[in-house]
Parts: sequence; structure tokens; C-alpha cells
Amino acid sequence: MTGLSDSFQRPINYLRISVTDRCNLRCIYCMPSDGVSLMSHGDILTYEEIYTAALAAAELGIDKVRLTGGEPLVRSGLPKLIQMLAHIDTINDISLTTNGLLLSRYAAELKQAGLQRVNVSLDTLKQDKFEFITRRHNNLSDVLEGIETARSVGLNPVKINTVVMAGINDDELLDFAAKTIDEEWHVRFIELMLPVGVSTTASQFISVSNMRKRFKLLGELESCLPSVGNGPAKYFRFPQARGTIGFITPVSEHFCFGCNRLRLTSDGKLRPCLLAEDEIDLRQPLRSGISSNGLKQLIEEAVARKPLHHRLDEGYMPKDRPFTQVGG
Repeated sequence: MTGLSDSFQRPINYLRISVTDRCNLRCIYCMPSDGVSLMSHGDILTYEEIYTAALAAAELGIDKVRLTGGEPLVRSGLPKLIQMLAHIDTINDISLTTNGLLLSRYAAELKQAGLQRVNVSLDTLKQDKFEFITRRHNNLSDVLEGIETARSVGLNPVKINTVVMAGINDDELLDFAAKTIDEEWHVRFIELMLPVGVSTTASQFISVSNMRKRFKLLGELESCLPSVGNGPAKYFRFPQARGTIGFITPVSEHFCFGCNRLRLTSDGKLRPCLLAEDEIDLRQPLRSGISSNGLKQLIEEAVARKPLHHRLDEGYMPKDRPFTQVGG
């Protein structure tokens, strides 16, 4: 293992893998109301193809893998893939991002297969607002049960990802924050981004600096280190709280200078940056019998093509794919 670094000397050790473009929700900041055109089954990488790509990446220095979607738990047999990835010796962190609806059903099996921790996307603690944001009549209680089940089987720390939107859920900021004090939750507040075709608007953007002012009602936040992971969030806690608050600032204070990741889409495209349209096809080479060395060369090419930063501050948002196909 030699280690990977891009042309700006950023170490690259993290691969996010989208296993499906399908989702059982239609969140207003992620999808248009009528959904997106779904890929055909034959376009999606098989678990064996994902494993082959992950193994080559691991041999180059990737040691962290996160599975995403769409909603990864709607893909059949996901524990099989996790078990395959867990057998790659140099991968030391396997995690999952989910909306939590199916988490209580699969948490124990995922843990047994080798999954180490989960992030749950949850933007409200109120049932009516949950239905409005997700455009589905699922039960919020299923997500809350999934969080508790994940914690009970040892998928810790369970992190809660909350996209904050003015006039929609910003009135619940203190409710979420209080759970870090009372219930040892780990909540990460995320600034709203605006991919093309979604139903949110720029007027619903709230900066992290605005959020932090509101938290003063609960006390002074103290800086702390994350218990695990090395992603873009900056972490804090209230005095006496066992849980943590994280802030992710893709808009007001980009974290590109520390970006350590690549993204593999569900149809086998390797993307150097979430917010750029550049990608390298791995699916066709995989299906044409490319050698391990050839695959590694494509991964190294993707790393070399990572841009210095995104262009959100210039009003640019990639238009080629919805986030459901890229993995967020």
C-alpha cells in the first residue's frame, strides 16, 4: 500500500460507494416531486464489481468506505456486500448512510456482517413535518426505532444528519440540540445546498453562524474532537452533554482544502468531486476484464483530477446527476 495524494497534496483515503439510485423517500431538497428516472438493473454495479473496485482502491491506500444510495437498505442483500468489504484487510472503517426507515429490520444483520457505524438522515422530530419533507406517509417512529436499534446492537456512534431549512425545520434546532444533552445523540447540522430540480429555494438557506447564535439559549458550545471519523464536520458539545453537535458548511465555509474522498456512483462512475461533473467510467472496464493494475491506474487518474474546490460560491451546481445517483 503506497497511499494516495492528489495534485494539491491532499491525502485521499475515503471512498463513498452508492449502491443504488432508488429511494423510498422523495425529500424536498434531494429530489423533484415526481422523482427521477431510475437506472436499469443492468446499469448498476454488481456486488462483485463493487468489491473489485474497492479492493483495488484499498491496495492504493483507501482505508475508509461508506455505503450510500439513494437509500442503500432498499437494495437486496446489502449485508453480503458489507461482509465482502470487511474481508479486505486494509479497510478499517465501514459505515452506512441511511434514512433509517428500514434500519431496525436490518441493524443486527448489518452489524454481524461487519458494518461499524451508521449515519441517519433525519430533518424533523414531528410526524406532519416528516411527511412534508419526505413527501411520503411513512412513520417517523420507524426512523426513531431504527436509531435506537442501531445503538443497541453497537453501530456506534449513530450520527444524525439534519439539513436545516428556514421556515421548514429551523424551529426545531433547539429540540435536536437538547437531545445531545438529554439522550446522548450526535447531531450534525448541514447547510442547505440547492441541486437543480429540487423544491427548496435560496431563501431557505441558513448559515451555520446563524444556527450557532440560536444555540446560546442552551449554553456555550465547547469545541471537541469527533469520537470517530475524519469527515468535514466541526464538532462541539454543551457542558455536561455526552452527545455532540457537528456543523457541516458546504456553502458558507467550504472544506475542500481537507477533502479526502472519491465517490463511486451506483452505475460505476468514479467521481473526484461531488460538486463537479467530471467522472471516470469503471463499469465498462470492469465488465471487459480490466486487470487490477489497469483499474488502479483509473483510480489514480481520478485522484489526479480532483479540483482544488467546488464552485458553489459562483452559483455553480452540477446538472448532470441528482444527488440520489451520486451518493451525496
